[in-house]
Parts: sequence; C-alpha cells; structure tokens
Amino acid sequence: MDEESRSLTERLRRESGGGAAFEELAATGDHDALADVLTAAGQPLWARELAAFRLGLAGDRRAFETLVLLLNHRDPPRCASAAHALARLGDPRTARAAAALATNELRVAYALHPVRLLVELRAPEAVPALITTLRRRLRPHDPHRRVALACVEGLGALGDDRARPVLDDALAHPLLAEAAVRALARIPRQR
Repeated sequence: MDEESRSLTERLRRESGGGAAFEELAATGDHDALADVLTAAGQPLWARELAAFRLGLAGDRRAFETLVLLLNHRDPPRCASAAHALARLGDPRTARAAAALATNELRVAYALHPVRLLVELRAPEAVPALITTLRRRLRPHDPHRRVALACVEGLGALGDDRARPVLDDALAHPLLAEAAVRALARIPRQR
C-alpha cells in the first residue's frame, strides 16, 4: 500500500467511525460492489471517496466522475487523493477535466491539485491551462499565491518554451521570482 492509500484509509476510517461497513468496503476486491457505492442513494461521502479511489487505482473508469468531483472539493486531502487516483486511472478525459478545473476562476481557491495533476499527466492541455491560470494570478493583490507557485513550478517541470513570457512576467512578483528563475532555467532555449 502506497503512502497516499495509507493516508486516505486512515483518514476515512476516522471519518466513518471505522465500523464494519468501512472495513468491508476497504477490503473488498469486487469492483462492481465498489461501483454500486458510487451510484447508490444515501451513501456517505467517505464511502463514495473510498470506492472511487480504489476503482481509480484499479483503472476502472466508472470512478472518473466521482474523482473529478472530489478533485474540486473544498477539503484539500480529498483533492489530493482524487488527483492521485486520477493520475493512475488512465482515462483520456482526465487532462481535459483537470484543465477545466484549473482555469475556472470561480473555483480558483481549489485549483492547486488540478494544476499539480496536469503537471503529472504531462498532457497537451497542461501548458496552456497552466499559462492561463498563472497569468490570472499575476494580477495585483491576488490571494491565490500557492496556485501561482504551483503553476510556475509546473511550467518549469514541463519545460515548454511557450511558458517563457508568463514566467518572465512572474519574475516581477517577489513571492514567485525565485521559482520563476528556476523554472526558466529548466526550459531549453529554442534554436
């Protein structure tokens, strides 16, 4: 069991009260039973999250919609677990969904994990979405510096020359300047 799985299991065990229903859901290998939790009425959030996470790690695309909803949740641990599972799911819709969440100005407070997921996926949508999100974060007094920093670091990791102009602009922001220098150094010069 990887660290993200262990963390999620312990967090959801506490949230659920750790009864028999939790233990059964955590132990089952029946993907249909897990998928049923995602669509059955009245299921608690912890059960849906656990089922979606386990299906996502198994590559079962029935988890996709639930994981995308959790990726945009107000609770950062839920977002992190959803991003982890989505990165392993292998669903071709994942990058497009993460890009839509990362660039949604109404939900920018929850964009950190979609940004990080885009970087991990290295999909064609990643660089344009990160550029868009970072450009918006460079406005005066923007409160979402963690999202901006994740964009800067992610653009450096992706190493795409299209990011140079927005990273150059980020140099003027004291909280981003050092990361922008590092990111620009990782982008190969075009010949």
